[in-house]
Amino acid sequence: MTGCAAPCLSVNGQVCTLPEGAADASLLHWLRNDLGLNGPKYGCGLGQCGACTVLVDGVAARACVIPAVGVAGREVTTLEGLAPPGQWHPVQQAFVDEQAAQCGYCLNGMVMMAAALLARQPQPSEADIRRELSHNLCRCGTHLSILRAVQKAALLMANCSTSAAPAGAPR
Repeated sequence: MTGCAAPCLSVNGQVCTLPEGAADASLLHWLRNDLGLNGPKYGCGLGQCGACTVLVDGVAARACVIPAVGVAGREVTTLEGLAPPGQWHPVQQAFVDEQAAQCGYCLNGMVMMAAALLARQPQPSEADIRRELSHNLCRCGTHLSILRAVQKAALLMANCSTSAAPAGAPR
């Protein structure tokens, strides 16, 4: 991202310039307050609950404890940027299909962690999913629905990749 006088980064595929006061702001506050991206939620403010999870260069990160300037020159993806406008990412679709929400406050973090897991490990075991989501808090108790949603998302993503293969291509 050359050519930016101030620190720049990409958020959901759009190049953004950090304002002068961003040095004091967390990535979470900048995303929500300046960019109006409300997928990441403020939960604990300590990076422990996972509600604020975003992807930084494809890796899950807690936006409440990262200074906005700390991601200059990097790609940040929020819940709003997982899929093209008007479409759902397979993880989002699976969470809806499995009704994996009660209050929904934890869902941003659960979806973003699941998307990161499935991007690097397309066929995780139940133990892998449990381990990946173990540091995301859900107080409503929808853990089993969330687990089923991640398993379904893995199947949806596998079906998408095999149906996209050209005829005669190995699957």
